[in-house]
Amino acid sequence: MARFELLGTAIIPGKGTELRLLQRNDEFSIRIAGTSGELMNTRLHGSEDALATLACERIADHPAPKVLIGGLGMGFTLAAALQSLGETAEVTVAELVPEVEQWNLGPLGNAAGYPLKDPRARVHIGDVVQLIKDSPASYDAIMLDIDNGPEGLTRKENDWLYSSAGIAAAQEALRPEGILAYWSAGQDPTFTECLKRAGLSAEAVTVRAHRPGKGARHVIWLAW
Repeated sequence: MARFELLGTAIIPGKGTELRLLQRNDEFSIRIAGTSGELMNTRLHGSEDALATLACERIADHPAPKVLIGGLGMGFTLAAALQSLGETAEVTVAELVPEVEQWNLGPLGNAAGYPLKDPRARVHIGDVVQLIKDSPASYDAIMLDIDNGPEGLTRKENDWLYSSAGIAAAQEALRPEGILAYWSAGQDPTFTECLKRAGLSAEAVTVRAHRPGKGARHVIWLAW
């Protein structure tokens, strides 16, 4: 079997942790240097797709919907959102690591169909936290695929998004009848309760990492 080859590295701002992009034939992997396992792989994106499709079906009848995605990753959530929304939609992706955008514009982008080339898509290089704070009543849907879910893995600062203050800020950034969607590697009943204490209706949907119906079980929280 062919071995993965290193294509690029990037430093996560604020922590100094190194991201590594690797390729083996037509398969790509993003990993954190010095740790086992991988953050994402182009063969396993069913739950990233589900994050977008589950949220977008809730806003299908909204005129000219505006959507915010926290985390570009390998582009699969962005691609699924664009496929689910009409021509009047606008989808902003907040990505902290500039090199991740460049990877998606390069060979990695082919796996998701180069969604960044869609005129409805735009990239905000910076922290999604600050963008949420600066955008009251701006979005019909906010989809967050940041870190490993409620328990941060790459940046401790990410935990704020899943706190009561972070949930309140996300609510403030929604338009009327908007939807919040959160990706997680696993279940966390305390986060469900946190969403409900914020006055939201919340549903935790179990999805599979690999389609059809295969791979690890991940979780998408929908809150409205």
